Amino acid sequence: MKIAITGASGFVGSRLVEKLKAQGHQILIFTRNLERAKRILSNVEIVVYKPTESGDWQQKIAGCDAVVNLAGEPIAERWTPEHKKAILESRQLGTQKLVEAIAMANPKPSVLINASAIGYYGTSETATFDENSASGSDFLAQVCQAWETEAKKVKEAGVRLVIIRIGIVLGNGGALAKMVPPFKIFAGGPLGNGRQWFSWIHREDLVNLIIEAIERSEIEGTYNATAPNPVRMSQLCQTLGEVINRPSWLPVPDFALELLLGESAKVVLEGQQVLPKATQAMGFKYQYPTLKPALTEIVAQM
Repeated sequence: MKIAITGASGFVGSRLVEKLKAQGHQILIFTRNLERAKRILSNVEIVVYKPTESGDWQQKIAGCDAVVNLAGEPIAERWTPEHKKAILESRQLGTQKLVEAIAMANPKPSVLINASAIGYYGTSETATFDENSASGSDFLAQVCQAWETEAKKVKEAGVRLVIIRIGIVLGNGGALAKMVPPFKIFAGGPLGNGRQWFSWIHREDLVNLIIEAIERSEIEGTYNATAPNPVRMSQLCQTLGEVINRPSWLPVPDFALELLLGESAKVVLEGQQVLPKATQAMGFKYQYPTLKPALTEIVAQM
């Protein structure tokens, strides 16, 4: 198959490309940063594009069998008004232009796999969310709603759509790479009060879910990309401490995170318990359904 991917040089996208290439697929990459893409990816076709603008790049979609849209500005940064605008536009307008390209393509791809996030549900210490739960009302929930609304327009072109609401991705890099160093110098501990939910997924499981969504034509609709066993932040940190043989005793107070991240600290400090009911119902098999084996595998690679 020929598979087009946006966000391919990121933490998830780079592993997805690696695995798809190993399966013999032809990969087409859309990137804003040619040098970064060349540095991270090899043996792929690379197209430079402006994701929020129409252009010649859109013609490259014709002849692709599948499109995977993972592009979006980073969320774990201070949310200035300018950055919030970039977070929204990179997803809303970026998806709009990609769907526009798919609709114009001849022949068209058969499927669009579009990322979203569990931020769709809002945050809660007490509620449990699955794919049928209503959306929240905070900034990230609004971003996810706008993102998914644009993706759903691809169905008007007769293209199968799979929306994957991604939890916190654990792997050698990403969020975990920022958490492990403090533990190694005996300064690790829970963020905030420790009671907030941490809905996670191992990067290998996420990549496998995306590939399964590409390959299985009966899969359509919205799926949560989270492990079936979310944990509280305190349990995450305790388990991480056990895996690297370090104590988990030094909490990071709310105000310190708020000083560092501003409004975006809300994502870490409040969290949400998200269950992958539809993902399990369609028969997806997790390699890492529970936290300790996942962390053990990842830390061994670091």
